[in-house]
Amino acid sequence: MGHRTDYEADILNWSREQAQLLRAGRFDQLDLEHLADEIEDVGKSEQRELAHRMALLLAHLLKWSYQPERRGASWEITIRNQRKGILRRLKKTPSLKNDLSDEDWWDGVWEDATVQAAQETGLGSFPEDCPWSVEEVLDAEWLPTAP
Repeated sequence: MGHRTDYEADILNWSREQAQLLRAGRFDQLDLEHLADEIEDVGKSEQRELAHRMALLLAHLLKWSYQPERRGASWEITIRNQRKGILRRLKKTPSLKNDLSDEDWWDGVWEDATVQAAQETGLGSFPEDCPWSVEEVLDAEWLPTAP
């Protein structure tokens, strides 16, 4: 494999070359530093996806709770789809469940959810902390009542 692609110059070509080197057992030629970074990024990507889905779900639960007159099928579909997506992700990557018990993670997700809900509703008086349990939030049968 003569010339090596620089990580910074073309990450796609770099990743293909690294995969070829791994499969060929040519470990001495690997770009270990960047490979380690990329492997860590895979995990972070899973965490970002979970946080994004949870914030979207919470924002819709807030809208459901605070704007009962605007409840509709599209909100229900989003709530249902995000719950399913979160549960699929947790099944596929069980260690993500650790995030669900991390207070700092919840603070960030709740903040994202309230910002999104405020932008979409024009309301701004949401609780400082999530008023619902993880079990409620992920329960397919549960929906919040008006505050």
